[in-house]
Amino acid sequence: MHAFPGAHRVASTRVTLLTEGTYPHSHGGVSVWCDQLVTGMPDLDFEVIAVTGTGREPLVWDVPAHVTRVASVPMWGPAPDGRPPRGRSRNQLAAAYEQFLTAVLDPRAEHGFAPALYTMARAAARGALSPFLRDDQAIRLMTAVWNRPGLTVREARPTLHDAITATGLLEHALRPLATPPPQDGVAHAVSGGVAALPGLAALEQHGVPLLLTEHGVYLRERYLGYRTAPYRWPVKAVVLGFFRLLAEETYRRAALITPGNRYNRLWEEQGGAAPESIRTVYNGVDPSAFPPAGPEPAAPTLSWAGRVDPIKDLETLIRAFALVRDKVPDATLRLFGGTPRGGEAYRKRCEALAADLGHGDAVTFEGRVDDIKDAYAAGNVVMLSSISEGFPFTLIEAMSCGRATVSTDVGGVREAVGSTGLVVPPRDPELMADAALELLGDPRRRRMMGEAARARVIEQFTLRQTVDTFRSIYLELASSGRMRHPVAHQPEPVVGTAVISTGSMAG
Repeated sequence: MHAFPGAHRVASTRVTLLTEGTYPHSHGGVSVWCDQLVTGMPDLDFEVIAVTGTGREPLVWDVPAHVTRVASVPMWGPAPDGRPPRGRSRNQLAAAYEQFLTAVLDPRAEHGFAPALYTMARAAARGALSPFLRDDQAIRLMTAVWNRPGLTVREARPTLHDAITATGLLEHALRPLATPPPQDGVAHAVSGGVAALPGLAALEQHGVPLLLTEHGVYLRERYLGYRTAPYRWPVKAVVLGFFRLLAEETYRRAALITPGNRYNRLWEEQGGAAPESIRTVYNGVDPSAFPPAGPEPAAPTLSWAGRVDPIKDLETLIRAFALVRDKVPDATLRLFGGTPRGGEAYRKRCEALAADLGHGDAVTFEGRVDDIKDAYAAGNVVMLSSISEGFPFTLIEAMSCGRATVSTDVGGVREAVGSTGLVVPPRDPELMADAALELLGDPRRRRMMGEAARARVIEQFTLRQTVDTFRSIYLELASSGRMRHPVAHQPEPVVGTAVISTGSMAG
């Protein structure tokens, strides 16, 4: 998107985007959305604090000149530099960490989470938190806290291995606290969870207003992901307890929350967000960039676009396609999109499933496509099978291209589609197959749905609306001044003893 006519630089307005696993190091819907905001507002200054995997990820987006800094925060790379604190500083950090763990594991002590988190944030800024969490004292604190009488997690008989595992996961998750937070402007977390940590630190230390946009519900996706994670329950209790309290703290302290759909709003209000602090802003596309796709393929074809990831639930889609092919033997399923690093095993599992069902010859993984419009044009019907979504770009792009769609009823899908596509429950291959067969068998209905879908995008979901809305939000928050919401700096006393040790279990 180019600069709008008459654009000029807005003095002293700086926006720091806080991302995780997306822009500018990865492709995908959220990355597209970030790029739209940045390129659509050349009159503002942007910075990016990007939580990444190893820190070796290349930039895959052409970052414009008004993005003045991109800081990578690797969660799984080498351990950050620094030394464990000593003396009084060590005792204070140990007390804060004990209070933090107590809040995570004991619902009666949740009020202690925020003071402990901000004490730990200041330690992280000094380079002391990560070394402390790799020290054996942190392991001993974990075992001491979760073995207290009355805690549910104690009944699962947590082991030393559990304590080491949970402490390691927390050390990695808290690494974003060590990056220097923005000191002015607006901090815009484009995801909940760990991406918001520098924004919370910026708010607490410098009064920088925090804006939160969740595309998918971060906490819900952590719950889904950890259901099958290879950890015992004590480990999951710690990590999911942390993510829940972090979500609640972010919801409470954000100056404004801009979910991409009304479904997210329900989670955010339940998590403690004030209703008046929530403003729904839908994702948008440029209809001229996604014109009508033209003639359908001659052979009956279902197409899908996205990243190959378990949350997209391609297994249900493949099972549904097998049922479709039982009725339409010449049908094909074309899957467009890259496989992120670490996702290779999932793709192989999907390929094996297609082969086991006897349809490996008709299911093709096409990889990344140079022009995403080709993915939508490739199908008579465009499918979306996710178990979690926000307001998916692939859906509104396909709608703009005039294709009929079958989508799972997650996130803002129903808000996006309205009556212009078919919506089915997630994880239900039979109903998904029925919907696909219904549309494959009715060319006139497909055409009418596609035309209505494009009209709906033009009326409600244009990129210009999205960019203009966020520009006004940025200027509103930047002009509101610093928005400090102080919390107690010293951790409150907790029941239990912080074990002081100079040994190390660094891993």
